[in-house]
Amino acid sequence: MACSTATWRAPPWDFEAAQALSRSPGSTGAFLGAKTGTSMTLTPAEVLALLELPLFDLLDRARQVHVAHQPPGEIELCTLVNVKTGGCSEDCGYCSQSVRHPVARREPMLELRDVLAAAEEARQNGSARLCLGAAWPGPRGDRSFEQVLDMIGAVKRLGLETCVTLGRLSLEQAKTLKAAGLDVYNHNLDTSRDFYPHVVSTHSFEDRLETLRHVRAAGLRVCSGGIIGMGESLADRASLLAELAALDPPPESVPINALVPIPGTPLGDRPKIDALEVVRMVAAARIVLPRSRVRLSAGRKDLGREAQLLCLYAGANSIFWGDRLLTTDNAAPDTDRALLRAAGLRARAPEP
Repeated sequence: MACSTATWRAPPWDFEAAQALSRSPGSTGAFLGAKTGTSMTLTPAEVLALLELPLFDLLDRARQVHVAHQPPGEIELCTLVNVKTGGCSEDCGYCSQSVRHPVARREPMLELRDVLAAAEEARQNGSARLCLGAAWPGPRGDRSFEQVLDMIGAVKRLGLETCVTLGRLSLEQAKTLKAAGLDVYNHNLDTSRDFYPHVVSTHSFEDRLETLRHVRAAGLRVCSGGIIGMGESLADRASLLAELAALDPPPESVPINALVPIPGTPLGDRPKIDALEVVRMVAAARIVLPRSRVRLSAGRKDLGREAQLLCLYAGANSIFWGDRLLTTDNAAPDTDRALLRAAGLRARAPEP
């Protein structure tokens, strides 16, 4: 798959145009302006008004924002590698890697050579970024953290962007990751501030925000999004997007995940979410986060081809590439090649 080599820069965000773009006659709410800078001052009610628009109206508005503020015809391919599976002490209700859930399994840390083999395969397949995940509440001060630092440096030398998700970070840990060559840190907000205690009890929503502040202070780019289909309301989804848009600056990457119910976890009995709910969430994310890459993430395999194309039309311009995520299946590479050909999209090159 060919990679884009042209450098593209987003034009300045036109707040007045965004206001006009996101209003509709008879709407009960409007997408209002923003404060000085790149973050957006939005109330959850304003974002909810977007999510409640008729589907085609929402898609039209999202597409116009996408075309105005994102490079045309381009998609980011990321590959996710689980370098440490199972054994996490947190109780996140969606996760099969918690020791508190009977499906949790503990595996040793991957060897560096295995990570490099996965990285080289990802590079050959057109991925711009390799994301390394470890099932930790946060890095410990032992050899395991040093192993991850070694992995970051080695992957970076292959010419890929590096991303890790390791749980909560101190400022010092974030600076250490930056010094090792890390580009991006993933730490999802998951859901709204109000609904969060229904999903996790071993840490708070504010704990997650604190980690994002440390990541920014260390000079790293931020990847942060959420999961829908956990029993939250539409208002909770709106609150999550408003919280992400208020970060200053907003995340460079925003994963939109659909819950994959895993038997044996607290959310294992949840029904799979309707594909059009994912389309709506992607479209609203594009409007309120015009400069972010919106990643169609977990649960994509279950959406079907047509719903995925709608998500790409509405503003998703990043996907995970490869047939496995952390502990769940992903679309096969051949299936994704056909999808991207149908959409007329090309893979972007790694950023320097």
